[in-house]
Amino acid sequence: MDLFSNIDNIEREELLALRKELAEANYKYYVENAPTLSDYEFDQKLKRLEQLEKIYPDMYDANSPTQKVGSDLGKVKGERLKVKGKGFEQVAHKYPMLSLSNSYSREEIADWISKLPADVEIVCELKFDGLSISLWYENGELTKALTRGDGVKGDNVVENIKTIAAIPQHIGAVSDRGILGERREARGVPTFVELRGEVLLPWAAFERLNKEREEQEEALFANPRNAASGTLKLQDSQEVARRGLDCYLYYMLGENLPANTHYERLEIAKQWGFNISDAVKVCHGLDEVMEYIAYWDVERKNLPVATDGIVLKVNDLATQEELGYTAKSPRWAIAYKFPAEKQLTRLNTITYQVGRTGVVTPVANLDAVQLSGTIVQRATLHNEDFIRQLDIQEGDMVWVEKGGEIIPKIVGKEIAGATDRALEPCRSAQAPVDCPTGLKIAELGTGYKFPTHCPECGAKLVRVEGEAAWRCPNEGGCPPQIKGKMEHFVSRKAMNIDGLGSETIDLLYSQGLLKNIADIYALTQDDIAKQERLGEKSAQNMLAGIETSKQVPWARVLFALGIRMVGETTAKKIAKRFPSIDQLQWAKEEQLTSIEDVGEQIAKNVIAYFNDLGNLEIINRLREAGVQMESTEEEQAPQSNLLEGKSIVVSGVFAKHSRDEYKAMIEAHGGKNVGSVSKKTSFILAGENMGPEKRKKAESLGVEILTEEEFLEIVKN
Repeated sequence: MDLFSNIDNIEREELLALRKELAEANYKYYVENAPTLSDYEFDQKLKRLEQLEKIYPDMYDANSPTQKVGSDLGKVKGERLKVKGKGFEQVAHKYPMLSLSNSYSREEIADWISKLPADVEIVCELKFDGLSISLWYENGELTKALTRGDGVKGDNVVENIKTIAAIPQHIGAVSDRGILGERREARGVPTFVELRGEVLLPWAAFERLNKEREEQEEALFANPRNAASGTLKLQDSQEVARRGLDCYLYYMLGENLPANTHYERLEIAKQWGFNISDAVKVCHGLDEVMEYIAYWDVERKNLPVATDGIVLKVNDLATQEELGYTAKSPRWAIAYKFPAEKQLTRLNTITYQVGRTGVVTPVANLDAVQLSGTIVQRATLHNEDFIRQLDIQEGDMVWVEKGGEIIPKIVGKEIAGATDRALEPCRSAQAPVDCPTGLKIAELGTGYKFPTHCPECGAKLVRVEGEAAWRCPNEGGCPPQIKGKMEHFVSRKAMNIDGLGSETIDLLYSQGLLKNIADIYALTQDDIAKQERLGEKSAQNMLAGIETSKQVPWARVLFALGIRMVGETTAKKIAKRFPSIDQLQWAKEEQLTSIEDVGEQIAKNVIAYFNDLGNLEIINRLREAGVQMESTEEEQAPQSNLLEGKSIVVSGVFAKHSRDEYKAMIEAHGGKNVGSVSKKTSFILAGENMGPEKRKKAESLGVEILTEEEFLEIVKN
């Protein structure tokens, strides 16, 4: 098999999987108001999808998430969204309603400003966490209010918008009606003007709404943005009015409009009666922009509404027009997302979860706290050492952080007479104990006791010397481990079996149909179809996915087995050295440790896995079912040594191949991929938007920087 053909297939599969995942995430976010990905995760996955679609233009799909600005809220799985038997009218936007490009660092902001004309004015505004609305005023009267939809069409929710006090129904007249009841002519208002704003639910209204829903045993809204979205799609305008939506205007569109700058137009909108944030400011240069960001990163916590960043816009409208647009966003504007937010709350109890490898993870159950737009009540405590290092006990006040991750984490403990104690084990403290760095730390966690037995199966816990985690050794009899191994086995990067998610596995396990991964290949149509919530069609799809999984390459099968510490990359390296499971089964420790990045502990884990009779039985059953247990001849073909002994950094975005493809090429030709630049770096393969810090360091060290054309010329020879 050709190397690049194999890579093509893998990346095309990745492309399709990303489309599916992001479409589902959009649906959960916009329609069900139940987000599954953080903004950061969504943006990173979307960027990867854009990259893959650029590499494979033949896989263009107009319905791809990259071609849509947001979710089409008016459609659900190809049908009109209906509430109480009704649907909203869809209307085409007069001007496409594009999203903004997101940035997560001040370096990215500096880079964006550097590309603007010299001495340009930049309007800084708070980025309110709501949903965008397009308001149409004809002869001064509100006629339509459109959701973003897919950026081309949106739902007309004007009747619901009219319930929001911050949005005037008429603009430009002294009063709505004359003495005789006739509509007065709007003065100083264009025949048609479109005003765009952000509809949101203030914190107080959000908390009141969730309290009501909790009392009625209804699902809680995840954050104010989702609550606002759900509210605006209701068919009962009286209920919409009761919930207390608000709106801030941020842009004006139309022909022959007054003023030549964005800021002046906002001031005019304020005169017309619209709600314009007092935080809007015209800035000159990077320093003023950074001062604005720094101020509101702190002060936003005192606002009555949710914000998640800053929006920067070129003030001059003629310059906006010159800069123009990309396919999805304007070049004259960018959004900066605030870094991780930290809040203080009480740790009530510590409970324990068992993972697929038997690791017992302590979980903090907290007083509910608002954090980055969501209600946080649980956070991981990692392991016993983590708890002892922070000296955490039930009843303590702790600091909780949620950054780009969806899972909150505890980063410190409130200490009397101090601000907070960050997770730095070697900070000075009271009762000195030797620290590896030479500093002194407190004698930590003297009152905390980690459980001695598994909370799920009751087995006595063990802790391997040199490891931080306590484990349950009962692999074959501990339910969370059994189900976790199966979930890992069927996951996308492993066997990639569609239809076998955690809920289905849990159901089939409870019915005694799945006891280990080999049982998956013994499932029948009848086994599946007779289960509640499944049926014949689900059974057919699941069995088709199971059959397809038998063609998964040996390296992925090895990863799917779930051997401790054998991740995706390590599995590839082991499979290359041992091209069949029969060879790997009899591998010696010294043979395994001779493989790059395979240390003593990984080697011991592999050997222990094959010394377990239960695992050997599972392997035999998988082999009998037709699962690939050896590499193909193409996969075993000898590789080039053109790059042998070279350490290479890959950075940036590429036109001809993806970063993963280039990394595969480097390995195929004997080179080594490294993540950071050092004196030992042979060269950097650089695409567009190479990291500025990597470039700076490379130049300072005299490390050669190659374009992708130069690199391809090398491997071609």
